[in-house]
Amino acid sequence: MNKKNEKSAKSSELKDTSKVVNKKISTFKKKKKIKKNITSGIAYVYSTFNNTIISIADESGNVVSWSSAGAKGFKGSRKSTPYAAQVAADDAGAKAYEQGLRTLTVQVKGPGSGRETALRSLQSRGFKILSIKDTTPMPHNGARPPKRRRV
Repeated sequence: MNKKNEKSAKSSELKDTSKVVNKKISTFKKKKKIKKNITSGIAYVYSTFNNTIISIADESGNVVSWSSAGAKGFKGSRKSTPYAAQVAADDAGAKAYEQGLRTLTVQVKGPGSGRETALRSLQSRGFKILSIKDTTPMPHNGARPPKRRRV
């Protein structure tokens, strides 16, 4: 009879500790986003054949908001479409506009199809675009090409 009481006491102790653990987890609070008053920034549009990534930073280079076609739920070949780039730019622009950004200088990089559409989307969001700069890396006679194919 004593053994049964000990077992029930142990099981009730285990239940009590699990409750305490659950309470500790639920007390975690998410950090509040502080609204910054930044008026001008730089928008980086990186457009590849597979994806388009838009990140908007302040003048010193700290990223305020970012988004990509993949992050907006597009998968596979739909990720590389101009529409996916438009949706991603619209999302990044909305987050930055909320922070107080109004004027942008845009730097575009890469050969992808979402370059122009991302710019149009940022402009339609209400941003004043001061300048557009193409920073696509260009090889100065680059790497040696492969040997000619023999069939």
